[in-house]
Amino acid sequence: MGKTPFTSDSKNTMSPGMVMGPDGKPCKVCTAFRNWKPRPSTKEASGEQTSHKSTATMAATTLASSSSSPGPSLPPNCPPDVEQLGSATWTFLHTTAAYYPDRPTPNQRANMLNLLRALPVLYPCSHCALHLADDMKEHPPDVSGRFGLSRWLCERHNEVNKRLGKKEFDCSKTDERWRDGPSDGSCD
Repeated sequence: MGKTPFTSDSKNTMSPGMVMGPDGKPCKVCTAFRNWKPRPSTKEASGEQTSHKSTATMAATTLASSSSSPGPSLPPNCPPDVEQLGSATWTFLHTTAAYYPDRPTPNQRANMLNLLRALPVLYPCSHCALHLADDMKEHPPDVSGRFGLSRWLCERHNEVNKRLGKKEFDCSKTDERWRDGPSDGSCD
């Protein structure tokens, strides 16, 4: 695959799972790798005009299909796709929460709030960022301590899992998953 296989007029030959970014160009970081390669649809191949789904619908479809359909692996020298970025981000956030103090100082609370509030502004996948911003308005971050932050993040993560048709995580097991490891010692 070349540096960028998309051109400004490639919208009509994009893969069904490709998500458009806010700049009107295909958004690789918003799309699962298996959907990066443009493919003409059957209708387009026969010369018929197709209707295009909204960007938000495409993002939801792409993310949902990414959780249920195996596809080609992303080569290690490529930019991350939506799956890699999401997984790495959730791992970082959950692990950070697992090591957050039980009784944080005002400065630690402020820094954690700054980190969380920066995500919807800076996150590379604009669709994911928009969902997070909306969710954070409805459910403000709990930075009161390790337990509250871990619970809040787990609930946000489960909201994403629900939207994508994935299994929800048992929020009572956040320490086991991101801090202590299983009680059987398999991670020691």
